[in-house]
Amino acid sequence: MALTKTPICAFGKKAEEFKLRSTEGKILSLKDIQGKKGTLIMFICNHCPYVKAIIDDLVNDCKEIKDFGINSVAICSNDVKNYPEDSFEKMIDFAKENNFSFPYLHDITQEVAKKYQAVCTPDFFAYNSNLELQYRGRIRELKNLKPISSGESDLSIALKQISITGKGPQNQIPSMGCNIKWIK
Repeated sequence: MALTKTPICAFGKKAEEFKLRSTEGKILSLKDIQGKKGTLIMFICNHCPYVKAIIDDLVNDCKEIKDFGINSVAICSNDVKNYPEDSFEKMIDFAKENNFSFPYLHDITQEVAKKYQAVCTPDFFAYNSNLELQYRGRIRELKNLKPISSGESDLSIALKQISITGKGPQNQIPSMGCNIKWIK
């Protein structure tokens, strides 16, 4: 596990199109998941300790931001040959165990992660209604893989702002987690 931080948000960068299979067995595209006021695209996986540390907050935040017109989607792009705990079958289990209210998609070729320039799990890409990137920060501060505080997360605050103004906060603290497990 190599600790990796996300780069600074490239404000205004357009979301990349994709078509991926969900744990529900559907093929979904960016248009299928786009929200009226914004869209959150998350790169996560099943085994990363950073994802496990924030998964409850993430599920709760995604339910909350839905009320603001923002849809969410999670994508797993890890190499399943060398990391079988991130297999499609285990993704199905992970989504059920954690009560995902959003689609969980499998990027088996890693093409989508490469298009988005995702670097770690979790890696958050929050877009406004025009699919322009407005946030690429953390969900909340962690210490020893435990949330430092309760209450509204950085991610939730940013997404509410995007839903109202179409713009994300100028100051963003990078997300960090395990590097994406690239196919060699």
